[in-house]
Amino acid sequence: MKISMALGAGASLDPTALSRQVQDLERAGVDLVWGGEIYGYDLVSTLTWVAAHTSRMQIMTGILPIYSRTPALIAQTAMTIDTLSEGRFILGLGTSGPQVIEGWHGVPFDKPLGRTRDVIEICRKVWSGGRVEHDGRAVSLPLPEGEGSGLGKPLRLMCQPLRRDIPIAVAAIGPKNVEMTAEVANVWQPIHFLPEKFHDVWGESLAAGRARRAPELGELEIVAGGTVALGSGPLVESARKAIRDNVGFYVGGMGARDKNFYNDLFHRYGYEQEAKDIQDLFLSGKKAEAFAAVPDDYVDRASLTGDEGRVRERIAVYKEVGVTYLDIAIPEGTEEPLTVIEKIKAWAE
Repeated sequence: MKISMALGAGASLDPTALSRQVQDLERAGVDLVWGGEIYGYDLVSTLTWVAAHTSRMQIMTGILPIYSRTPALIAQTAMTIDTLSEGRFILGLGTSGPQVIEGWHGVPFDKPLGRTRDVIEICRKVWSGGRVEHDGRAVSLPLPEGEGSGLGKPLRLMCQPLRRDIPIAVAAIGPKNVEMTAEVANVWQPIHFLPEKFHDVWGESLAAGRARRAPELGELEIVAGGTVALGSGPLVESARKAIRDNVGFYVGGMGARDKNFYNDLFHRYGYEQEAKDIQDLFLSGKKAEAFAAVPDDYVDRASLTGDEGRVRERIAVYKEVGVTYLDIAIPEGTEEPLTVIEKIKAWAE
């Protein structure tokens, strides 16, 4: 396994600190860094800065929301960062959710599966250099007759990208979305991953998608992992609390009562009552109680915390189910965090 780490979702941005951080991570052996984009600093500009201050690490959007830019612009953006980073870019895509897409971007959150497939197909058509024509489930190029001015015509890319086969990752947890990812993407990025539930929750979807997968795509790579805190004491307890707070926020509040993808995932993991309790508490304003209701069993299996022997055993479980990038987070307060990263990398390899 390789090692990946997140840079955050754009809530803060200190250019000097960021350049120092990514250079330190690269020296420690991290293979891939990625960032998210919600409603803070934009991810594209941030990763361009990262590309300029590193030389080896891969760089991934994790995720670029498919509704916030046109498919053709997503393709242009990807090939630009890929060229500037000299072939180190992975285009990570995802739907985000209705609150962000409709509340922040003012775009209907419609046809998420169809739009994701359209974006992937259009990107690959753009990079191929041919005229881009697409009659999709959510997007058509040029616009169909009767829409727009009627003056649109198929265009082709006016430059030559460094690579015409830029890897595409998709963030997915729903059965149909995971199936599509296994069919058409290079990389799968799940969230709140439990390796013990891998086959029960996603096995059928992955098998169905892989049955239609084009051979030239190769094997599907997987980015998944957890927070790392070695030893015992306050640091480990703090890390476990952070995990509870994070998953409790998603399961309880990232969506309406009847439309929360993360709550649905918790149900599929077998935590039906816990999922209901967390959501009820969160939506009634009892956030601390909601976070505390995240079960110990989940925290145990979704983290890389404890003595070194246990952490090495957990890493082996991730490797066994096919994770190719062990995604780790190092909590604040960790002594010699780069040394911890080097240890995890050696164990993963």
